[in-house]
Amino acid sequence: MNNDFDFKESLQKTALILLLQSISMRNFILLLFSIFSFSVSAQLSINGVLQDENAEPIPFSNIVLHSSEDEAMVKVETSDLDGNFSFKNINEGSYYVVATFVGYNDFRSELINLSGNPINMGILKMVTSSVQLETAVVKARRSLVEVKPDRTVFNVEGTINSVGDNALGLLRKAPGVLVDNNNNISVLSRAGVLVYVDGKRLPLAGDELTAYLTNLPAEQIDRMEIITNPGAKYEAEGNAGIIDIRMKRDKSHGMNGSLSGTITQGKKMRGNLSSVGNYRNKLLNSFGTLGFNDGRRFNEMYFVNNQNGLRTDESNYSENRDQGFNYRWGTDFFLGKNHTVGFLLTGGQSENTGESDNIIAISRLSSVNTIDSVLVATNSSLQDRDRSTYNFNYAFDNKAWTVNFDLDYGKYRNDSEYIQPNRYFNSERTELLTEVLTEYDTPVDIDIYTAKVDFETDIGGGRLGFGSKFSKVDTDNTFLFYNLIDGNRVQDDRRSNQFNYDENVYAGYVNYQRKLNEKLNFSAGLRVEATDAVGDLKAFLPELQEDPVDLEYTDFFPSAGLTYNLAYNKTLSFNYGRRINRPDYNVLNPFTVQLSELSFQKGNERLNPEIVNNFELGYTLNFRYNFKLSYSKTTDQITRLIAPDDEDPRAGFITWANLAEQTVYGFNISAPFGVSENWNMFVNFNSGYLDNQADYGDGAVVDVQAFTYSIFQQSTFTLPKGFTAEISGYYSGPGVWGGVFEYDSNYSLNFGLQKKFFNDQMNVKVSANDVTYQTGWSGFSNFDGLIGTGRGNWDSRNVNLSISYNFGNSNVKSRRRSTGIESESKRVN
Repeated sequence: MNNDFDFKESLQKTALILLLQSISMRNFILLLFSIFSFSVSAQLSINGVLQDENAEPIPFSNIVLHSSEDEAMVKVETSDLDGNFSFKNINEGSYYVVATFVGYNDFRSELINLSGNPINMGILKMVTSSVQLETAVVKARRSLVEVKPDRTVFNVEGTINSVGDNALGLLRKAPGVLVDNNNNISVLSRAGVLVYVDGKRLPLAGDELTAYLTNLPAEQIDRMEIITNPGAKYEAEGNAGIIDIRMKRDKSHGMNGSLSGTITQGKKMRGNLSSVGNYRNKLLNSFGTLGFNDGRRFNEMYFVNNQNGLRTDESNYSENRDQGFNYRWGTDFFLGKNHTVGFLLTGGQSENTGESDNIIAISRLSSVNTIDSVLVATNSSLQDRDRSTYNFNYAFDNKAWTVNFDLDYGKYRNDSEYIQPNRYFNSERTELLTEVLTEYDTPVDIDIYTAKVDFETDIGGGRLGFGSKFSKVDTDNTFLFYNLIDGNRVQDDRRSNQFNYDENVYAGYVNYQRKLNEKLNFSAGLRVEATDAVGDLKAFLPELQEDPVDLEYTDFFPSAGLTYNLAYNKTLSFNYGRRINRPDYNVLNPFTVQLSELSFQKGNERLNPEIVNNFELGYTLNFRYNFKLSYSKTTDQITRLIAPDDEDPRAGFITWANLAEQTVYGFNISAPFGVSENWNMFVNFNSGYLDNQADYGDGAVVDVQAFTYSIFQQSTFTLPKGFTAEISGYYSGPGVWGGVFEYDSNYSLNFGLQKKFFNDQMNVKVSANDVTYQTGWSGFSNFDGLIGTGRGNWDSRNVNLSISYNFGNSNVKSRRRSTGIESESKRVN
């Protein structure tokens, strides 16, 4: 395979995919027409009555019907003298109603599933507002978690206990999401999550992904969308689905934005400054964010390993300082009624300096109280990361057709330098026995090119979507290992090498969804992806040179979904999807990253992609209580393993390998409760049974089963004097990380308090996280002759203070527009 970018070859493969796609789409449509007849949606009505707290009618109120799918306005009516209102000639679908009137808080209904028969919503109560009109900004408070048919939405903006946190910390709090001690993310007990930002895949993994999420302040995030079974429109990558981080972006006309600052004090101090701005008129919408961060963190880990007749007691304490900034700027130009052209620039730089002490006491299992020697590695590191991405997009929408086209380029540059002296002492650490002084540099360059186009149109009583995508990833990794001899750097060519990984993916898809009758909806899709990838390990010594690993394969990824309305407030759903998880450069890279020469991790360039089949059965009651059963079967599961080193009997390391298979059964409950008028609660319960199986020969067997569960809750209290309080926390039962590490239970408890000033323009939040300091981890592993226990902690216990100020010239206009008030001033008490 030629490593250079062959544009002609790429066009040929893309053309082939499009041809296959068009054939598949034609057959798909013909099949649908042969099974289902053309139908016209029924025209129905929604009725109700508006009253105040005293059961008096509210006449002439503005009442707006919105579609729940995209929140678009469907129809506007006003209530009559008796408070009655009616929306007539409404198509079947899912809606919600918003009612506004001078002197009352806005009313927003629960979701309404209009199917088969007209709906009478009965009496809707509106609550009197006691504030003056000129200073009133009536805002609908979003639920902390919204469970939709295809995703779970974790609303971050406005939650008190997100203060001072970052994207990685928020994921630890998200329902159904687990972040392990190595910052690997899983959803519904399934590993292999793909992270998106604003609908675009974030092409990072491992330490680079951790660094990005850690340096992304919570103050810039609006919400996180957790999609456990994506349809054919999405990339097939990601066995556990997608987590899409949506950044703040205001759609109001005029100029508006916010400034915020946060200080976090735990064992170490850190802080950030963040700004969000937006300007919108009839011709364009320009938006951006800018953030700075500076702070220190710590991490501590302890391991006891028994292997090869030896015992090693290891402690590792590290401190790091992160400094950096991030930016995001985009503009959409509205070219007439149907055309939008836009661009988006994102980027950032960060510098991480770290120091760590890795200490390993070595003894024999026959006499564990007699220390043979102690290894002390006092490490220091410097990591510089620079990233920038560029996007051009075009959108066309004339109701009959929608077209979206995107071009993206991403550039990531990471330079890392490590200094690691390995010194062996006697048991009392009073005499130096021997030392090995080493340094290593690991620059990584990543370039990513993508182009995609999506089409949607109505056909056969349903919605047809199809599209194509091409992506190219070029990764250059260099590992230069040096021995320090008499103060001079001498490159060790036996341990130094270069690893280049290039991947091209050509994809096409077709998807169709339609309402079959008044109760049943279905969707089905097929995605085809052709992968052409090569991993080339280039040694500095000819005798160490290995042949490149060349991967070339085509896979088909079907998906399907059914939704059945059992009754007005009861919905049953089924989803199926086949997905893939390709090994990325982090897990393929065979470089050795060391805590010391006896404790390290390395990749595996011989990994195969993993394939998973996911099944989900869901039930929704009263539009708010959600229950989900899930089952997944994965072949060639890519997982972490902890094993003894073949060359040094004292050493142990972490590596990546393919399991023969992994089976996961899951169950999830999400439920919001209104405990009282001033107390709202959200509860999420997640459980799973996991079975890992593999046999690598010579007694290296994985046979691990575990039942795990977690409970998350957040309570919000409305207090006197305009205060709002939050209490949140989780409890996670025992489970399995990777292939063999069985972890113990842990939990966290957080408190928060919020107060707004200056007509709600200034917001002050105070929070305390992990007050019991029980977020840490501990566990046990047994694989290939290495039996080990471990535990660890980080700076999860802290206190945060955040102050934000909102500004803008669109607030008054939007308030008056929402209540239908003319320009003259009126006061309502």
